[in-house]
Amino acid sequence: MASRGVVGVFLLAALPLLCLELRRGIPDLGIKDLILLCGRIFLLLTLLTLIISVTTSWVNSFKSSQVYLKEEEEKNEKRQKLVRKKQQEAQGEKGDEDLVLESESQTSSETANREAAKRRNLPKPVTKSPPAEQPTQKEVLDLPEEPPEIAEEVVTVALRCRSGRVLRRRFFKSCSSQVLFDWMMKIGYHTSLYSLSTSFPRRTLEVERGWSLQDVGITVDTVLNVEEKEQSS
Repeated sequence: MASRGVVGVFLLAALPLLCLELRRGIPDLGIKDLILLCGRIFLLLTLLTLIISVTTSWVNSFKSSQVYLKEEEEKNEKRQKLVRKKQQEAQGEKGDEDLVLESESQTSSETANREAAKRRNLPKPVTKSPPAEQPTQKEVLDLPEEPPEIAEEVVTVALRCRSGRVLRRRFFKSCSSQVLFDWMMKIGYHTSLYSLSTSFPRRTLEVERGWSLQDVGITVDTVLNVEEKEQSS
């Protein structure tokens, strides 16, 4: 359409010039010259039409390429938006799952804490034994005199109390094993409520009348733990 309009404008512009030439050269212009003139004008119009067609097609192809690139950019942008949207949705679903797991863990921990608090709040069985911190004088025997450090056949026994305090004392290996429980009662732990156990390997210390410290396995410096006995219901 653009090329036709240009050709039409050119023809309209060339008609006055053609008429002027014809008026000037009518006396001397023959049929042959008129045909040659028309041929030249036709060739000129054909050349212009060709130039305009080529230029128009080139412009149209350039515009179409620009339009194609723009469409591709829009498509790429739409695809990127879709991918980002899917990623956001996936992250949102993952966040929801994390929140659910966290809430479940919190619920389970709260339940465990409540159960532990209930167990701690359970009343302990009442026993008729005398208080551990107030042993009677008749039950506490006098401890043997502590041997010097340079004496032979001597061991150092350490009692780790429940309060965290550690007491140490030296005994002869030949001393009666009952002296350990006498010592425990003297510092305030009654034998009816508390017992003695070794640290490693952990075992409850058992004594019999007539057994010495060496008989119960205390032949070197030893640490004994004061532990509360399990009360039967």
